[in-house]
Amino acid sequence: MGGGPRPPAPIETHISYVFLAPERAFKLKRSVKLPYLDFSTPELRLAACRRELDLNKRTADRLYCAVRRITRGLDGELVFDGKGPLVDAVVEMRRFEQHAVFDRMAAVGLLDTRLMAELAETIAIFHAAAPVKHGGSGAQRIATVIDINARALATVTDILPPPRIDRVNLACQAALVRLGWLMDRRAERGKVRHCHGDLHLRNICLIDGKPTLFDCLEFNDELATTDVLYDLAFLLMDLWHCDLRPLSNFACNRYLDHADETDGLPLLPFFMALRAIVRAHVTATRAMGAPTPERATLASEANAFLATAQALLQHKPSRLVAIGGLSGTGKSTLAAAIADRIGPAPGARVLSSDRIRKAWFGVPVQTRLPEDAYRPEISEKVYARLFSTALTTLKTGHGVVTDAVFDRQADRDHIRTVADGLQVPFQGLWLEASPDILLHRVALRRADPSDAGVDVVREQLAHNLPVTDWPHVQSDTARNELEATAARLLDLDAGCNSNRARTSAPRPPPSPPSRSSR
Repeated sequence: MGGGPRPPAPIETHISYVFLAPERAFKLKRSVKLPYLDFSTPELRLAACRRELDLNKRTADRLYCAVRRITRGLDGELVFDGKGPLVDAVVEMRRFEQHAVFDRMAAVGLLDTRLMAELAETIAIFHAAAPVKHGGSGAQRIATVIDINARALATVTDILPPPRIDRVNLACQAALVRLGWLMDRRAERGKVRHCHGDLHLRNICLIDGKPTLFDCLEFNDELATTDVLYDLAFLLMDLWHCDLRPLSNFACNRYLDHADETDGLPLLPFFMALRAIVRAHVTATRAMGAPTPERATLASEANAFLATAQALLQHKPSRLVAIGGLSGTGKSTLAAAIADRIGPAPGARVLSSDRIRKAWFGVPVQTRLPEDAYRPEISEKVYARLFSTALTTLKTGHGVVTDAVFDRQADRDHIRTVADGLQVPFQGLWLEASPDILLHRVALRRADPSDAGVDVVREQLAHNLPVTDWPHVQSDTARNELEATAARLLDLDAGCNSNRARTSAPRPPPSPPSRSSR
């Protein structure tokens, strides 16, 4: 053995090793054959490496460099791209620091709403450009996933208890029966595309300060060709499982701002559950071959993913929450803080009048609109869009939080009728703070969806009428106190606890449309 520094240990997954060099990383496939892939020969691994390079250049062109063949020379030494027989192959990548990978960033609290907004936009743009798969059944694709999961789970019963596996498998089959019609309809509408396929936090990193998708599912094009929301669901589930539920909800909302997938919202809890099952059996597979200390850790992690899947498969009812108040009272902040606890996972669709107005004029949310964009007739249209979108979203069985000033009685009455017409629980909250606090907050705004400045707040204060029909919440307290007060008024903690305690039950889906309405 030489006296030089030892190379770092490879990074291991259940199907690969990654070897780190000073400026490069080399990804080597394991010689494995699983229910969903076959890397059992050098030729198959070489083909998978070439496919991996091509597919990942879609989202990470600067990260992926080349495929290198590992061959044996005349002296028996292994060399790159020699003329001898093929021994193996690697994907050569530009090296990046592991602390820039999103799972590491999540563990130390470095993920935030800014990164989630950028990431959601990146994914939405990628999905919009991804090739559409015409023909075929969306439900059959998910049935294949369920079957692969079931077969993979059957191989890890030393790690995951068979009774829990059986319950999860049955719940997935029941969900497929309930929601298959919606998957098929979305396939007909071009929502099944060749996606990333493996979009969890460990496959997202910061490259030059930008969220970058890498390490896509390259070994099975059929598995990677799926509903765009099933692709997104891996990210949402991973954040949810990491107890970063507000970020999961925030990422979902920002994605929906760019891609209107409202019709698919009933699928998200089920899709997230399927992704959790994938992580459960993949982690359990790693545990099966791990040494004793690591085996226990991985087994615990695998069981935790299975528990997440079980929780996501449980029913949670829809509800509508409206948050009103003058500009600067913190409506958007509160909406983002509580939305993950309202309705099915990953929480409520947050509908903001500010974002709706910017979308109406076709500008980014940070773009400041002229005063003409706030004429009364424009505001009427913005509120009408908010009401109609809330109605459409609630009809899917999803939760909704609306964020608008709501200083007019007619608007508060209207949003309540939206819930009443669907027999959905409703609660309005009116936020208030001292004038000095409001003026100070809006003066500090930079690149905010709201254009309201000091002059607007002063005008609101001058014309403000008492609001008596919604509970008042003081928003000039500490943020955690504001959230606690809102949670208590909405009974969110009790709702979360009762949902956790509830045994697995079928989620009532939206009714399939009649033939005449399709």
